[in-house]
This record gives sequence, structure tokens and C-alpha cells, in this order.
Amino acid sequence: MTSTADIDAATTANEETDETGIGSRRYGLLEVGRNCGAIAHADRFALLIDGSAYFSVLREALLGAERTIFIVGWDIDSRMRLVPEQTSDGLPAPLGEFLQALSARRRRLRVYVLAWDFAMIYAFEREWMPVYQTGWRSQRGIVFRQDGSHPRGASHHQKMVVIDDRLAFVGGLDLTRSRWDTPAHRADEPRRRDANGAPYAPFHDVQAMFDGDAAAAIGALARERWQRSCGKRIALRAHRAVDREADPWPPNAKVELRDVMLGISLTQPPYRAQGAVQHVQALTADAIGAARGNIYIENQYFTAAVVREALGGRLSREDGPDVTVVVPRVQSGWLQEATMGVLRARLHRALVEADRYGRFRMYCPHVDGLGNRCVNVHSKVMIVDDTLITVGSANLNNRSMVLDTECNVTIDANGDARVREAIANWRNRLLAEHLDVSVPAVTSALSQTHRLNAAIETLQRREGRTLQPFTPVVTADLDALVPVNAWLDPEQPIEPDALVREFIPQSRHRSLTARFLVLGALVLVFAAMAAIWQFTSLGHHLNLAELARLIRRIDGLPLAPVIVLTGYVAAAIVSVPITLLIAATGLVFGAWPGIGYALGGTLLSALATYGLGVALGRDAVRRLAGTRANRLSERIGARGIVTMMVLRLLPIAPFTIVNLVAGASHIRLRDFLIGSTLGMVPGILLTVTFAHQLLNAIRHPNPGSVAALLAIGIALVGISVWLQRWLGRRQ
Repeated sequence: MTSTADIDAATTANEETDETGIGSRRYGLLEVGRNCGAIAHADRFALLIDGSAYFSVLREALLGAERTIFIVGWDIDSRMRLVPEQTSDGLPAPLGEFLQALSARRRRLRVYVLAWDFAMIYAFEREWMPVYQTGWRSQRGIVFRQDGSHPRGASHHQKMVVIDDRLAFVGGLDLTRSRWDTPAHRADEPRRRDANGAPYAPFHDVQAMFDGDAAAAIGALARERWQRSCGKRIALRAHRAVDREADPWPPNAKVELRDVMLGISLTQPPYRAQGAVQHVQALTADAIGAARGNIYIENQYFTAAVVREALGGRLSREDGPDVTVVVPRVQSGWLQEATMGVLRARLHRALVEADRYGRFRMYCPHVDGLGNRCVNVHSKVMIVDDTLITVGSANLNNRSMVLDTECNVTIDANGDARVREAIANWRNRLLAEHLDVSVPAVTSALSQTHRLNAAIETLQRREGRTLQPFTPVVTADLDALVPVNAWLDPEQPIEPDALVREFIPQSRHRSLTARFLVLGALVLVFAAMAAIWQFTSLGHHLNLAELARLIRRIDGLPLAPVIVLTGYVAAAIVSVPITLLIAATGLVFGAWPGIGYALGGTLLSALATYGLGVALGRDAVRRLAGTRANRLSERIGARGIVTMMVLRLLPIAPFTIVNLVAGASHIRLRDFLIGSTLGMVPGILLTVTFAHQLLNAIRHPNPGSVAALLAIGIALVGISVWLQRWLGRRQ
């Protein structure tokens, strides 16, 4: 728990609480070692609601940096613009170029950028190869690193910026694409575009800003993260007297609360010599348990076991609080909706059943004109009565409690009337934004009803922007596909083998000697093939033209059909891309019998590698496919025709790996073949026909052949659009 010690080192910890709370190990609900790593003083504090507020203030603060800037995030994109409009500071708009110019202007300034070394499943959502992009190329004063120092299956999810160890920002906002938005969340906001110029849906999030000892403690955490990732310690740099005289607080940023104590709560999974830290989980349970009148929650996810237990217990009691939960209407992406969306629906159902006195409500923000899109509620905020607020990176899912690295900051009023007033005002501001009313209107409704949900109901609108009651619903089929114990959102750190055990049942006992002889032989074959592709000219000749020439030579032989079908099987075993084979078949044999050869060869090769997976069983496939098999098992665990159709329509892993894991998963052969056929036939028909028609148009260019080629191309686009809309409806 190195980082906890480092945070403590940035504050002076006494065993007893003094009147101010400074240097204390307890302050109100906060307790060092239980639900926080440190309690530190901030001279000034502000809550920055939505990206437009945070990013503009951050740019202004960065301009004042003298010695060090630490940027730590789940994702960091050098192309993102902190401010979409033109600025008057004379520096470039993209983040990477801005930091380069800032570093060149201040020769003593050092900028350290630490991003999570992300899983490939997120590759299309991120800046590709960020370490090689212009924004992060090595330059004097700027160092970019990607941090993968965590257990398998975990992530680095903390989102922090620290300037000169005197000013810190902590919350849910990464410095990356698709985060900027205004509190209006207009459907037609023209400035809401990502680095590629593509528009995105409204985005809501919250970031805390503070200075003093609390900022120094976040600086210590950032240094510890850097050292753990890179093996290099970044020492505190002495500030000149003139630096210390310069105020780090941006001139245009409003101070919303002065002289306040902050609890800094972490989640860290056990890794190497580092022990587990679960402050956030304890804080969540403690805060819910302390509530008397109301609990207001905004969160991207709502699936955590600790929430189910703590809220379920409070809602079953007559003296329980009102519970208001604001979430996005749909989770981002079909895969998250099919997993985290199902888990959210289950938790909602459990809390409704526990709610004996009608005090639980779930809402989603509604903005006219969004169509199938929704306001992406990405914030991680919980406000208990008017006595406690916690803001940070931690979602209310199990991952954020035990598996991912997280950082939250918490203010406990501890009887201070001015702090209670500030906390109540932040809650009312958030509600006013979502309900599209004034803060005084929210305050008045609360004073009249004395209950949070009743106040919201008096302010709701039938039309226009408002908070709409939300009951997450999933089909029975989809609910049945997601495991009850939900390894996609684990309640404890995951052992890699446990994932395979969960989704791939134990095979009947086989001779270990025989199993490993087969495994060893296959490993040698795969290794030999890999060496051949890598170190000989064969790899350079694996292209469509060479395959077409090879198949054309086979076409004249008496046993051509048998040779072609056998070739498909052999190619699948050595993982030759199946799409190349299908296209080459269309070029040589034409639409017919090319379609028959391609479909027959594809299904035969799928059946052969499926049988190989059945024969080898779970253990051997895991060893051959490694983490790919683990990730694929998460998707294939549902089993059945629909599963195989989706895997064929949306190939998330190579053709051969899908077949091997399907066999090891003991998906029924009938379901495997039916799902594979339904999923592959459209693509095979179009690919073979397109390849044949393309060759025909090249050989015999005329209006008819060109029109046929265009028709097939339009069909390809049409099917892609239909598939996207079909998946959208499934969400």
C-alpha cells in the first residue's frame, strides 16, 4: 500500500483529532486506514460541473505552471482540445501541441503524462499508437508513459491532474476525446465534436479542484504511480520564492468553499509487493449507512454488490432515506449494454423489491432531439443529506471497488454549517441542470416537500428537458445469457484461470500424459508455422493474387472440389485469414460454384477446428489461445445460435480461435453450425459475388458489369447499416 503511505507523508497525521481536523486520522465519517488514505486540508475548493467548465479552468491553470505537471488518466488523447473556441493565449489548441508549446516557453517546466496501457478491446475508441503520435513525441520537458502495472483484467482508472503540487483536479473526466460539453447538453451543439471531427452525444461529468495540503497529497500519489510504472522516482522540486508567491488558483475560477478538510480514498488491487486497498468500497457502505434524509447518486454504472447490500438494508427500514439515482439511459456500446446493462437491471430489480416504503427512484436525463442517443452520465458523485459529498473516478460497480485503481475525494461537513450549505448547493445545482430549472427552484421544492424524490416530482416536465423515471429492462433471453456471478464485474480480483473455469465447463478426466503430448505436438506445429510465416518469403506471398493463382491451378484437376475443401481446413488450422480464401474462391470459380465451395469449405474448416477444441478441452485451448481465449469466453459463455451469429457477424477474434473456444465451451454442435451458417452466409454470398463481378468488370468493362458491381457495393453498405441499426435496437 505504498501510495497510501505516500499520501500520508504529504500530511501530518496525529492519532487524535484536534478541533480543526488538520492532521487528524478521523474527521466526521472519514477514518484513515478504513475509508480513506489521508485527511488533508484544502485552502480552496470548487466543483467543476461538465467538461466546458473543467477544461477551460484547467487550460488557464496549466498556463500558470512553473515546475511540474502530472497528468494521470484512463485515457489521454494528445489531439483533444481543452477549449473548442479560439483562445487569446497564443498557444495551440490540441492538448499535445499546447503542452509542447508551454514546455518550450518555460524551460524549467517538466510535464509527466501517464496513461493506462489499455486493452485492445478499446483500441478503436482511442488515439492509435499514442506514444508515436506527434502530440507525445519526445521533447525536452515532456515525458509520456503507458502504465500496465496491474493484475490481469484490471485497469488504471484514476483521473488526476496536479500542477506544481499546489493545485489538483480529481474526478471522472479524462483528457481525451468526446468529453467536452456544456451544462445545456443541447442535441445540436455544433462544438461537440471529437478530434476526428465526428459529433458525439451529450456528455455529463464532474471534476473537483482544490489546493493546499490536499493537492500535495494527490501529487504524492501521482509520483508513486509514476515510480511504480517506470521504476523512476520523481523528486519534489524546490520552488523559488517567486514561484511560491504566484497563486496557482486560476484567476477566472470561482472559489466555492474555503478552509475545508478532504478525505482521499483509493482502490488498488493487490499486485506484486503492493497490498489491496479498498477505501472506496468502505466509504460507499459507510456513507449509505450514515444517511438520514436522502442520498443523491450520479454514476455511469450501478451494479456494485456493496450498493445492493447497503441500499437494500436502508430501503427496507421505515426510517430509511430517499434514494435518487441518475444514470445514462443506455450503457455505451452494445457489449456494455448486454453485460453491465443486464447487471444494472438486476440491481434495480433487487432494490425495488427491498424498497418497502417507496423511497427508491432511478432517473435518466432527457433532452429533446437526441433520438436513439442519450445524455451520457459519466459522473461519479454521491451526496448524502447535506453532510457529505464524494467525487472521483470510482464507478458504482464491483471493478471500482476491488479491481481497478481509483481515486475519490470526500468532504464531510462534520457539523460545519457553511460546508453543509456548500454541499446542499452542489446537489441542487446538479438537479437544476438535469431538470432545466433554477437552483432556487430546487431549493424551494426541497424546503416544501422535505423529501428529495418528492421535490424532483414537483419539478419534472412532461415535455422538454427533464429527469425521466427509468426502469432498466432486459429481455429474458439476454438476462439468461449473463452469468449470475458476473465475471465481467467481479466482486474480488480475478484469477485468470477462474475466467476459463466459469465459462468453459470441466471436461471428463483424460490422461494427462496423452493430453500434454497432443498439446506439445500442436504447440510445435503452431510455432513452426509462425516461424515459416515470419522468417521465410511465404509470409510475403500470402495475398489475394497468389491464392487465386494457386486455386486456379487446382481448378483443372479431377479432385478439385476435394482439394479446395481440404485446403480450407488446412488453412484454418494454420490461421490463414478466411476472408482471403473466400475472395480468392470467388475470383477463380465465379459466383457458382464459388459460393458452394466457399460455404462448404468454411463450414468444414469450422467443424474441424470446433472438433479440435472439443478434443483438447478447456485447459489446452487456454494454453494455445492465451488471453484471447479468456476475452472470447466472456462473449461466448452465453452459448447458442444467437451467440454464434453475433460472433460471425462481428468477428471479435480470429476465425480459428472462435471455433476452438466454441468447441472447448461445449456449445452444442447443432447451435454452432446453425449460428455459423446464418452468420456467415450473407458475407460469403456478397464477398464471392463481389470478387467475381469485380473481375468481370475489369475484363469486360460495360455499363451492365459496372452497374452490377455498384449494386453489390450498395448491398454491402446497406447490410452494414441494417446491422448497426439492428444492434441499436437490441440495446
